[in-house]
Amino acid sequence: MSQKARIDVKPAKIPRWSASNHADEVSSNVGNIDADKSSKVAVPGSSEVIRNPLTGLPYSENYFQLLEKRKHLPIFEYHDKFMEMLRQNQILVLVGETGSGKTTQIPQWCVDYVRLKGDLTSKGGRRSVACTQPRRVAAMSVAARVAEEMDVSLGMEVGYSIRFEDCSSPRTFLKYLTDGMLLREAMSDPLLDNYGIVILDEAHERTLATDILMGLIKEVSQQRADLKVVVMSATLDAGKFQQKIFELPPEKRPNGAIGRKCVVSTNIAETSLTIDGVVFVVDPGFSKQKVYNPRIRVESLLISPISQASAMQRAGRAGRTRPGKCFRLYTEKAFQEDMIPQTYPEILRSNLGSVVLELKKLGVEDLVHFDFMDPPETLMRALEMLNYLGALDDDGELSPLGSIMAEFPLDPQLSKMLIASCDYNCSNEILTITAMLSVPQCFIRPPEARKAADEAKMRYAHIDGDHLTLLNLYHAFKQNHEDVQWCYDNFINYRNIKNADNVRLQLSRIMDRLGLKRKSTEFTSRDYYTNIRKALVSGFFMQVAHLERNGSYLTIKDNQVVQLHPSTVLDHKPEWVLYNEFVLTSKNYIRTVTDVKPEWLLRIAPDYYDMDNFPVCEAKRHLEQISKRLQSRQYSEGF
Repeated sequence: MSQKARIDVKPAKIPRWSASNHADEVSSNVGNIDADKSSKVAVPGSSEVIRNPLTGLPYSENYFQLLEKRKHLPIFEYHDKFMEMLRQNQILVLVGETGSGKTTQIPQWCVDYVRLKGDLTSKGGRRSVACTQPRRVAAMSVAARVAEEMDVSLGMEVGYSIRFEDCSSPRTFLKYLTDGMLLREAMSDPLLDNYGIVILDEAHERTLATDILMGLIKEVSQQRADLKVVVMSATLDAGKFQQKIFELPPEKRPNGAIGRKCVVSTNIAETSLTIDGVVFVVDPGFSKQKVYNPRIRVESLLISPISQASAMQRAGRAGRTRPGKCFRLYTEKAFQEDMIPQTYPEILRSNLGSVVLELKKLGVEDLVHFDFMDPPETLMRALEMLNYLGALDDDGELSPLGSIMAEFPLDPQLSKMLIASCDYNCSNEILTITAMLSVPQCFIRPPEARKAADEAKMRYAHIDGDHLTLLNLYHAFKQNHEDVQWCYDNFINYRNIKNADNVRLQLSRIMDRLGLKRKSTEFTSRDYYTNIRKALVSGFFMQVAHLERNGSYLTIKDNQVVQLHPSTVLDHKPEWVLYNEFVLTSKNYIRTVTDVKPEWLLRIAPDYYDMDNFPVCEAKRHLEQISKRLQSRQYSEGF
């Protein structure tokens, strides 16, 4: 019996449906209904009804209406072939054009397989199906659509899981989740014992978490022969998955017809979401991509030309239901000569700090030889950063602190700051700041009301900077009973600050589970804000800039000339600032900044601020002078 196989789904005008009658086949519930036209269907005046095996309730009229639409999806005629290959192989690679229906239909077929096979977990529970998505929006919207198609309740039999939001239950048979969330689940369930089938969707997007999952699931599948893996891709680059992960020779596949439907597309609608009724695609040829520079430790969103594969995906959004056109705002020569064939994998342009921490938590010791699809060059920088944070010891092993940090779905600097805040008696406040930093900007600045928006923002401004301003804003939001009108009047994005409130709740539960005390310094104490700023330093001591004599800032060690972002509430230039982001636009900006003291840097992060390994600069001379002063007992007591 073969263990690996590939299916190519080609576009079809009106695919037919046929259900297999083999006695040993795990057949589809949907197929059984449609295969036999004389099946028991609920009709007026009839006492015979077909019940949904997942709920025990009769199917609704909406179910049958959606079923008719599903029959016209190109994927639909491949049901029998898919089920047969799923039985005979442990790993499948499925290639299907965007809009073929693979994201909604394949998981439903897999539910039928797992449900009727009846496998149980090691704890005696029933196994379910996981389908990963590269984006949270897709996980939520697809789960809602599939729940409707399966005639079940969202959050019950079909659910989703994204960062800081779990909409599933013990009854869930099918869970759509971001690839990062499945990676986190693997920390507590290393063999993915809860799942009978894992589907990696949109694998061609080569997100950071998907690439890591590829290597991880390869290891798991070798230890669990009963685990089925389905890799779904929309482009010809699927051959790379077969060669690298599943060791299948690449096959040539005829291009499916494109230009059948029109879409006005951004890169988020490129593959993850299919929008009905779109006739035209306008493709500017650019997208915003996250790019990490390991030398200066800067991760930025840059506008970059798309790849040829992305261009084909965008064009493929056109003409799904009737003739359409794609308008490309670039020349054919630019397409042929300037665009790279495939999108540069995210793992090669990302800060790997979080990934390394997760892999260490998963028990992967030898990261250098981990089966990355494309071995990243930024690995050593990530190991160095985690060592400075105390998450890894000098031998590269996970420390007790690192083990706790890995429990938080946060960047390592944020999780270190949150844990350290307990020692500074300000974990409640740092919990709030962390939540506010984990959501999009809460302050709104509409072009037609910039002056009024700026004045409203200054009502919450703190003299020491932006982090404490975010804290003030959250407190004001709660004091005003989370009122929507108050947010509108004060130029606050209600959805974002409400999401921050939810994130705070989720993080507080993790803290409680880990036994981390939530406490605050007395507000009347002179140390209230000082302790918060020290806690900020404990996580972000590597993101500090010093004010030079010429009036610009220079980042510590990396020596990048930067300016304070115009959005800062600071009305002066502190000598030392800690920053949350390095923003590359027309100038180099540091955004979300707070005034800090140099003696805190020396005390809190002595290894990083070891003067023997510090580049010669103005900041070093200042730090050496302060270090000498710190030798005196009187100054030490003042700290």
